[in-house]
Amino acid sequence: MREIESDAGRHHRAKIGFVLLAMEQTIEDDMFTLRPKGVGIHFTRAPMANRVSVDTLAAMASGIGDAASLLLPEEPLDVVCYACTSGSVVIGEDQVFAELNRGKPNARATSLITSVMRALQALKVSRIAIATPYLAEVDAIERSYMGARGFEIVHMQGLGIEKDADMVRVTPEAILDFALSVDRTEAEALFISCGALRSLDIIEELERRIGKPVVTSNQAMMWDCLRLAGIADRRDDYGILLREH
Repeated sequence: MREIESDAGRHHRAKIGFVLLAMEQTIEDDMFTLRPKGVGIHFTRAPMANRVSVDTLAAMASGIGDAASLLLPEEPLDVVCYACTSGSVVIGEDQVFAELNRGKPNARATSLITSVMRALQALKVSRIAIATPYLAEVDAIERSYMGARGFEIVHMQGLGIEKDADMVRVTPEAILDFALSVDRTEAEALFISCGALRSLDIIEELERRIGKPVVTSNQAMMWDCLRLAGIADRRDDYGILLREH
């Protein structure tokens, strides 16, 4: 019988799994853009209505664990992440982590809002301005959630967009202009919330124009997942966070 030569495969450094919203269209592209060579990224989707409201976000909680269980069944993951900023704050990190580990018990669990707050802590900033695409009811919960964890929200503004399918169509140029209008002098950093927005594309230009760190949902999420997986790679093209931390 012929001997078959094997190795650790393409993803020999780490494997990361992401639970996406059913209608998500931006995160996969961004994760592949930010993925270091040798790191595997794997995706599954949890059911959710296209309307992004407090009720629809809360309703998807139990689907997170079911979706996570479909990520490389019977194979290990290093990290598993719930990839929704607004859903993380509406459902709450503890419940999100419990659901993720119900599906992948041995993976390190994180969520998009967790990643963002860890990124802000790594940057040593606490006074932040926040730009979002959300309805006011979602903004209010995110403001309260982050405030309870020690962040001072000096200004927050949303675009009032209801459907995820409309969020993905906001141009990077419009995001840049909107973020500039939301920034405040007293803010130590600017956070652009939501994985659906194409904000990854404008981080460098925005940091250059405002002279302070810019954290975006997808940038922070990949940074956090890589660090949890023991991957310390840095890069120079997507902001201070990935360049210096």
